[in-house]
Amino acid sequence: MRAIRTLATALLLTLLATGRGPAQEPSGTGDPVADAARKAREQKKNAPKPKKVFTDDDVAPKAPEPQSPAAPSSEAKPDAGTPAANPDVALAQDAAEKENPNSEKAWRKRFSEQHRKIADAERELEVLEREAQKADVQYYPDPQKALKEQYSRREINEKTSKAEAKKKEIAALKQQLGNMEDELRRTGGDPGWAR
Repeated sequence: MRAIRTLATALLLTLLATGRGPAQEPSGTGDPVADAARKAREQKKNAPKPKKVFTDDDVAPKAPEPQSPAAPSSEAKPDAGTPAANPDVALAQDAAEKENPNSEKAWRKRFSEQHRKIADAERELEVLEREAQKADVQYYPDPQKALKEQYSRREINEKTSKAEAKKKEIAALKQQLGNMEDELRRTGGDPGWAR
């Protein structure tokens, strides 16, 4: 019992000598993560609130006010040469804005449509060829149908003929593309428009 008392006394004296007593609250838990979290919470409480930043999404565009045709406008009357004053000028501008068949925009549009047609046809050809290959190794659970297909090869021949027709269509589309390129050169257009 005496040893326990001396041990307790020695422990008490050690705590008092180091400056930590049972009545004092420790300044840190000894866990650096907990200390860092506590410090971050304190900083967050004291930090000022961020200012609101307005973007285009926050601000709705102002709708134009409708004007009645009978109400006189406070704006100046348009010149006679402007489209609003003269319908003939407006029609002429609309006709000019419509594509000139030899303009860059018209040529690029024609070539992009032709390239799209060729790409679509090539994708369809790939599908038809896959179906023909699948039909060539097809297993028929019905022995009668298997026997018919073995001798007639009707399904395989149909799919093969569809693929051949699609190949001819692609060749015709590519020929049309070549003719368009020749026509572009003949009209003096830039060959870069064909891309």
